[in-house]
Amino acid sequence: VQLQASGGGLVQAGGSLRLSCVVSGARFGIVTAGWFRQAPGKQRELVASFSGGQTDYAEFVKGRFTISRDNAQNTVYLQMNNLTPEDTAVYYCNFREGWTNYWGQGTLVTVSS
Repeated sequence: VQLQASGGGLVQAGGSLRLSCVVSGARFGIVTAGWFRQAPGKQRELVASFSGGQTDYAEFVKGRFTISRDNAQNTVYLQMNNLTPEDTAVYYCNFREGWTNYWGQGTLVTVSS
């Protein structure tokens, strides 16, 4: 299984970005996946995830970010709206199959004030 994340970049506060993560090699489709982020000097934290039909969001992104998937394209998305400088981080996509977690390479999101 390989994950390829993209879509990061530099955006002004209040702006939007959409991250994409293409999952290749999944045996049973994308059932459980998510996005995490890691800011400089901080631990990696969960941003949003789904497992089957259940979706969960960190409190700090509720109402601003939306996670979704396109099974036909084997892609997981993270739509990020109303970005703030506190959202600046490297964003990592995560895919779980069985007991194994797979990680993408990370995509940098920088939000300027």
